[in-house]
Amino acid sequence: MKLATYKDGSRDGQLVVVSRDLSTAHYATDIANRMQQVLDDWNFMLPQLQDLYDALNRVAENSSSVGQARHAFAFDPRQCMAALPRAYQRVDAAIGGNSLVTYPCASDRLLGATDDVPCNSEAAGLDFEASLVVITGDIPSGVSPAQALDGIRLLALVNDVCLREPALTGADSAGAAAQRRLASSFSPVVVTPDECGNAWTKGRLHLTLHSSCNGRKLGMSDAGAQMKFHFGQFIAQVCKYRKLQAGAIIGSGALGQPQTDFMQCGDSMRIEMKGPDGRSLFGAIEQQIAPPALAASARH
Repeated sequence: MKLATYKDGSRDGQLVVVSRDLSTAHYATDIANRMQQVLDDWNFMLPQLQDLYDALNRVAENSSSVGQARHAFAFDPRQCMAALPRAYQRVDAAIGGNSLVTYPCASDRLLGATDDVPCNSEAAGLDFEASLVVITGDIPSGVSPAQALDGIRLLALVNDVCLREPALTGADSAGAAAQRRLASSFSPVVVTPDECGNAWTKGRLHLTLHSSCNGRKLGMSDAGAQMKFHFGQFIAQVCKYRKLQAGAIIGSGALGQPQTDFMQCGDSMRIEMKGPDGRSLFGAIEQQIAPPALAASARH
């Protein structure tokens, strides 16, 4: 299943269901208004959303089936916010030698896939990193990595725009990584693991991640092979002594290092992943760096 959060003038947006080919969408108002509501009551709402998703796919495949989802409309990634525009918690992974390290990241303002990234100054050295995240349900403390995988509800792509200023890349790598992150932008849609087919295997997504800057290809790599540890291990590390609440976002950390030259205002970034069927799985993150005033005007 594929879900998105549409802009509606509020901070949390409106939940929509999106067809598999990303051509059609339908508001999920009769089931839930917000993504967090679904995560809070997953087992009850999932079958209802699945029915709407199946009907929407029939509409996308055959226009004569429009009665199955009477109020379907053309999906527009430009209307998407982050799936969870302000999440309760976000934790990312980092590798220290052969050890797994996790660190908290800001999650109070997460951007949509086409939102401009506001930048006060280019002097700090702008770069971007492509990564994967999972969004969880409630997960108890002390879970094993295998058990933790059962708590994964949704997957998404993320673009983290970072500052490479030397003062922010010191010895405390985890703390520096959190400090230097300027903004995080999420793919237009989030997907349930079953949408990935056999590519989703034991907590890794073995699909090619495509990154480009100003139209120049920078990286094409197997996202699963880039991960030394899998998502179940990440979650188990976070839950070693405490539980996770539904709606927590757990990140893979950067999958490869796409940029070599620092970016400037006006530069554009694109991140996408094709599914097993060759079609865009999450939709593309397509955005540019902009001064704060221009970025704000673009949102209104």
